[in-house]
Amino acid sequence: METAGAAVGAEFFFIKIRTLRGDALQPLCEGAVMDRMAPAEGIPSSPVLCAAVAGLALPAMTDAPSLYPHLFQPLEIRGRQLRNRIVFGAHTANMSDEGLPGPRHLGYYRERARGGAGMIVVEPIPVHATGILTRGNFRHSSDAVIPGFRAITEACHAEGAVMVHQLYHVGQHGDADNSFQPNWSPSGLPSYLDSDGSHAMSEAEIETVIEGFAQAARRARESGFDGVEIYAAYHALLDQFWTPWSNRRDDRWGGSFENRMRLSATVLERVRAIAGQDFIVGLAINLHPEVSVSLSVEAMQEIIAWHDARGLIDYVTCGTGSYFDSTKLIPTSPFEANLGQPYARALKAVVRHARVQCESHIRTPANAEAILAAGDADLCSLVRAQIADPHLARKAEAGRPEEIRPCISCNQLCIARRKRDYWISCLVNPSAGREFEWGGELPAPASRPQRVLVVGGGPAGLEAARVAALRGHRVTLAERGPRLGGQWAIAALQPTRHQVAEHLAWYEDQLRLLQVELRLNTAMDAAAVAAGGWDQVVVATGASADRSGFQRALPAQDSLPGAELPSVTTARAVLAGEAAVGQRVLVLDDVQGWPGLGTALWLAERGHAVTLMTAAGEVMKALEATRVVKPLRRRFAAAGGRELTETALESWAAGEGAAVARFRSLLDGRQHDAVFDSLVLATTGRSDSALSAALSASGVAHSAIGDCVAPRRASLAFYEGRRLGLSL
Repeated sequence: METAGAAVGAEFFFIKIRTLRGDALQPLCEGAVMDRMAPAEGIPSSPVLCAAVAGLALPAMTDAPSLYPHLFQPLEIRGRQLRNRIVFGAHTANMSDEGLPGPRHLGYYRERARGGAGMIVVEPIPVHATGILTRGNFRHSSDAVIPGFRAITEACHAEGAVMVHQLYHVGQHGDADNSFQPNWSPSGLPSYLDSDGSHAMSEAEIETVIEGFAQAARRARESGFDGVEIYAAYHALLDQFWTPWSNRRDDRWGGSFENRMRLSATVLERVRAIAGQDFIVGLAINLHPEVSVSLSVEAMQEIIAWHDARGLIDYVTCGTGSYFDSTKLIPTSPFEANLGQPYARALKAVVRHARVQCESHIRTPANAEAILAAGDADLCSLVRAQIADPHLARKAEAGRPEEIRPCISCNQLCIARRKRDYWISCLVNPSAGREFEWGGELPAPASRPQRVLVVGGGPAGLEAARVAALRGHRVTLAERGPRLGGQWAIAALQPTRHQVAEHLAWYEDQLRLLQVELRLNTAMDAAAVAAGGWDQVVVATGASADRSGFQRALPAQDSLPGAELPSVTTARAVLAGEAAVGQRVLVLDDVQGWPGLGTALWLAERGHAVTLMTAAGEVMKALEATRVVKPLRRRFAAAGGRELTETALESWAAGEGAAVARFRSLLDGRQHDAVFDSLVLATTGRSDSALSAALSASGVAHSAIGDCVAPRRASLAFYEGRRLGLSL
């Protein structure tokens, strides 16, 4: 426990530090000075905490040898100096307001510039009415976007970032529900995003699109951008003209190699002519050689070498996957890190002038450093990593990679949230997209430091404790179990989810750094809470696994007949090692997420014969938009797992040496029986609200957050923890 003197010393420090600005902060934040002060005055010894409490950007500790010498080497592109090789690459944030960039966009990009990104590529803008892909796309063909973009470029330039804007037309893969236009393409082939076909472009329409790119580049220049990135990736329009499968024309835009290059070359030439010689012009491509009709690595090398030899591009960036199969387009946890490195290497081997950027599942500065050190690329795009921690670059440059909040490659609140037509955010960083409301990575200090008790060490409690301590409060976190994490720690045990364990380790480091007092194996009742004399009490006691076997498909049945039998357990108990199961296992999935398939896969890969059943038409339907489902289902099938969909479990009965499951088809109502040894329930939990109720009955003021209020997804627990921590 800290002494009263230490608490007073810390409170004095928090008041004092708020008066410092700029260079005056540097001497106080030097590690040696802080280490000398901390034992005597109770002051946290972390430079990041020092800077955070002051509400200032973290200065780089340039006197320390860099862990990443290649990553933080400056780079010049077309006369623009990049301070490092870290790029916040293009992605659709879906944040526009009536097609215009607004405060949400401004806060989002400025925070990544403030965090040290060398170059930011702002999300794509369609160049024509027929190229719209999402509702949140910016307005095409309109100068109305210029003032909003200029506000963004000026703010990000002030923070030291080079600013580029991506321009695109997705061709046959557009979205007519958003554009209300026919999709335009080289040869009229179908979309791979929906059931629509497309319109084969006339020469006049090709010229219209070329001019659309040129005018979009002109707007980018007038908006203050340093360059544009022309989108020819994932089988979008320019790629469709390159690819023989989709370009079946017999005029000057198709057939021979030179004819198929004509559209991209003309676009790039027109952009250069209108934007000027000092304007960066990049090209975004992809490689997806697993798809037979897609361009091979060798074919793409020829294409990029051809453009490079003519001086048409300043850099090229290469992604993975495509609209043919998007599972590798934004790779999830089943995929290896640095997925695009072999492709960047292939391009680096053929270019003579253009810089090469590597992208695709580069999660950490160490990953990026390895790519650059190998000579496989000149730049690295870390998108989700900087959504998760917008100050990744500054922390890495300062030699403190352990303080970077890790991306867990879940896609649940970035691409999946965008697929649901919301602006994107981040499961582990709920401030993403809310920077203009909440501030960014460094929240404002509390006006009066208080003593705060947080009860419960799951996601909501961890985040509330971290943010409260970051703002200067003296925080105690009480957890009834022997370790932190709650359900999040159990989730980390599922196959491919080691990144969740990394995230938990980050929390442990942060709480130690912020001098949060941890009380493990400590159950708190209302009397103990009331006796503590806390200024603020936060209850985050989570939820317990529900053993009733309730299924949404059978709403009149509150519990599954037979759920009380010893052969029935829960997914949590299985993963935590608290329950043994037999050889033949039935997993009942009523939540459509990780608990069902993740547990089934865990069992199948340990030799159990597993059947995963769900009332939905497909397994893991709730996470379909994350793009993790297909690789997980493939792995489950390879392990011998079976899927049973559109089915309800009517009963579970003891039999001779086994149990009998009675199923009912939700399509035709037919019943059938099958024999298993164990039933594992992956169902919605039950709130552990007893402490909150007891405190309310005793008149003890408190705040309740997370699953103890209502059992929900981890993203909402982290969100409520952040929101509560900011409010104290």
